[in-house]
Amino acid sequence: MALTSLERAEAAERAMSEELDRIVVKSVIYTSGERDPRQPIPRPPDTGKLYMMGPDPRLPRMPEKPTLFDFFRYRFGPSAHVLQSARLARKNGLDERVVLACLLHDISVMGFIRGDHGYWGAQLVEPYVDEEVSWAIRFHQVLRFFPDESVGYKYPDAYVRLFGTDYEPEPYVQEAYRYARDHRWYMTSRLITLNDLYSFDPTVRVELEEFADVVGRHFRQPKEGLGFDHSPSAHMWRTMNHPTKYL
Repeated sequence: MALTSLERAEAAERAMSEELDRIVVKSVIYTSGERDPRQPIPRPPDTGKLYMMGPDPRLPRMPEKPTLFDFFRYRFGPSAHVLQSARLARKNGLDERVVLACLLHDISVMGFIRGDHGYWGAQLVEPYVDEEVSWAIRFHQVLRFFPDESVGYKYPDAYVRLFGTDYEPEPYVQEAYRYARDHRWYMTSRLITLNDLYSFDPTVRVELEEFADVVGRHFRQPKEGLGFDHSPSAHMWRTMNHPTKYL
């Protein structure tokens, strides 16, 4: 019987894991939906191996005291979208904090999780940026679904293609929009959506170093390294650093 694409992927994953000295077991969040999370995760036979409890040799080794740029280089997915968005914000003459917000607005999607990515992204950076920046990142997720003719923002055509013509945001999103619309930092968050490239140009290359000055002035890099500074979000950075750690 032919294997499904998921079964082929799992078989390849098992084969790769079997080549390691340590056993890798994925957390439920990585497989839920592709499989019923109520069912036990099939585990490879121990065969005398220990379980992964540190750096995964399949990933680039992170520095001992990782910086934001280290996560961009070694853990985040492709960053062309946020880099182009940040460059556009700078080209439009916006405040450096808005440029930083554009650079960071989708880092949850790139390195952690897609669902409710504005909330997760804001929580990731909250200890290290001005409150206005993290607020703007949190609510850009909500505002992108709602047009604002006063500043020339319309519902993205890309969302019609992705979600259909009859998609309506969930009630909690609509409630959050009403709250954000009357907030004093509404426009800061709206500026992310105005500089968010829903169809970015794959031929345009933007180097991360272009924003070294902005990050240096407005991102409070902990001296211990992200994930090791005991901040409220340090555990999230450690999870991205060591995503296959067993416990």
